Amino acid sequence: MSLKSANNRTAIAQAAEVDTQPVGRARVKAVKKAAAAPAKKKPLTAAAAPAVADKNPATAAPVVVRRARSNRRSEQTIANILAATENIVLESGAERISILDVCRAADVSRGTFYRYFASQDELLDAFSRHKRERFHVALAEAVESYQDPDERFAALVRYLDHYLEHGRARRLLIVAPEYALGFFKRIFHDSVVRFQDVLGMVFDAWETRLGVKLDRELVCELLIRYVLSEQLVPGDADRKTLPRRIARMVESLTAGASPRARR
Repeated sequence: MSLKSANNRTAIAQAAEVDTQPVGRARVKAVKKAAAAPAKKKPLTAAAAPAVADKNPATAAPVVVRRARSNRRSEQTIANILAATENIVLESGAERISILDVCRAADVSRGTFYRYFASQDELLDAFSRHKRERFHVALAEAVESYQDPDERFAALVRYLDHYLEHGRARRLLIVAPEYALGFFKRIFHDSVVRFQDVLGMVFDAWETRLGVKLDRELVCELLIRYVLSEQLVPGDADRKTLPRRIARMVESLTAGASPRARR
């Protein structure tokens, strides 16, 4: 027997002897090595897989994109329905509006319509809120870049003048008087509050200039009543004189202010 074979047998015998020892240096060394080694990852189960997938940005992103696209489609659909509603109301009045006509004009199915509006009344209520909000958003945008009080007030007057010239409220009053009057009544007090917010810096400047405390609510109410009166009975006077006329109105109000109002 060769020396190499004898060495192999000796090594095998020693390994077997070590493996049979309950506790030994080799066994302790093997245990320590096993404890130090990193644990193997267990394969994902079917229940655990979705939780990991949800945390993966690559798989989560399409869900966000789909939701954003869905929201945009919904907003566009609502906008189309409201635009169709406005055209029909201005053509035929609010009393004769039919959901079928709105669906045809907006190019949507009845099922799609009822997804957003439960009835004709709910549609008309949404239409009123939509028109009111558009008016005030456009007003805020028209004056927001003007930080000088006089320029801001002039910008507001220009906006009102443009609204009276190109707005469709007068047409609404003609074809649907009952609905129009209800609409004006609903937006009146909200408009008074919104006008006070828009004209805050203007009133501050006027009060400093005049040395009096203005009744801001009254001034805004008179502005809105002027706009409404122009819808009912258009004035013959040139509206370009409106800023000067309003300035005189404010001066008249403050000139006769009570001591309490002047504090």
